[in-house]
Amino acid sequence: MLSYILRRIGLMIPTLFGIMLITFAIVQFAPGGPVEQVLSKMQGQNEGALSRVTGGNGDLGGGARGGGGGATNSRYRGAQGLSPEFIAKLEKQFGFDKPAPERFALMLWNYVRFDFGRSYFRDVSVIQLIRERLPVSISLGLWMTLLSYAISIPLGIRKAVKDGERFDRWTSAVVIVGYAVPGFMFGLMLIILFAGGSFYQWFPLRGLTSEGWETFSLWHKITDYAWHMALPLTALVIGAFATSTLLTKNSFLDEIRKQYVLTAKMKGLSERGVLYGHVFRNAMLIVIAGFPGAFISAFFTGSLLIETIFSLDGLGELSFRAIVGRDYPVVFATLYIFSLIGLAVNLLSDLIYVWIDPRIDFSARAT
Repeated sequence: MLSYILRRIGLMIPTLFGIMLITFAIVQFAPGGPVEQVLSKMQGQNEGALSRVTGGNGDLGGGARGGGGGATNSRYRGAQGLSPEFIAKLEKQFGFDKPAPERFALMLWNYVRFDFGRSYFRDVSVIQLIRERLPVSISLGLWMTLLSYAISIPLGIRKAVKDGERFDRWTSAVVIVGYAVPGFMFGLMLIILFAGGSFYQWFPLRGLTSEGWETFSLWHKITDYAWHMALPLTALVIGAFATSTLLTKNSFLDEIRKQYVLTAKMKGLSERGVLYGHVFRNAMLIVIAGFPGAFISAFFTGSLLIETIFSLDGLGELSFRAIVGRDYPVVFATLYIFSLIGLAVNLLSDLIYVWIDPRIDFSARAT
């Protein structure tokens, strides 16, 4: 097992390299880079924005820690009438005066040391931006995944046991409705009903905690945190547990119909003993296989709209705004972190496989 873990960790390196290389290459051909962002502000007579970007300490984004394309003036929209010296100075401040391979190599070297540079358009380090947003994304992703699995696994098992009966039929209708309606629509409905939209104002509409949270007692901190998380988590979980519920049900149904289950029942074992002593271990393998994807989806893409609706400043919202604004240091840093987390969670999933079913031997793959 140790050799397999080391092998998987070793494979993370070329995987991360490939992800960053492909993204960096795509960025080179993407229009509307940081330089063009500044030039468009000049076209709009936004002199204040231009002075903030081109003034200051002369280093906008940690140089090669970002990405993008820059060569001659003709490549930039809105560069007409500007001196080549000004354009060259702007490129140097963004780090685009260096060749693309050199920028990529320097970016990788910095990222190995978790040095993500500074945001192009904010006077703050990227790691500080991520640190500020990380609690929101962790809260949404972790609690949503745990709650959805806590609901879907027992519900799926119960549906498998009661297959075709009334309980199975009406819960299937509820699950299908929850899957069909997008989470952000549930979020809007919850805001209208319970967050001061049109009816009641029982829950807050922004942030993870109230002002002065640091001074609260421990119990008050817990309840305040739960109060703020209630609506966004409800909106996320309603649509998230549908797939895992049906997957759990089908997996258990497949195992229940196998010969070893009939043999166990003939030996006099109770239905509960057969279900949790024999079926559970085998049926849960396929459910666990979906855990990494569910967690990463909740951690980033799944919570983007929810973060926006409930005014939660998480990594999903930060990444989206960075992509739109071509803030490449933030884009590449969040991509690097999400990829690293995804690879680590996949490895953790394999280890859980072994914990549930010791018959699985990953060490054989490492030979």
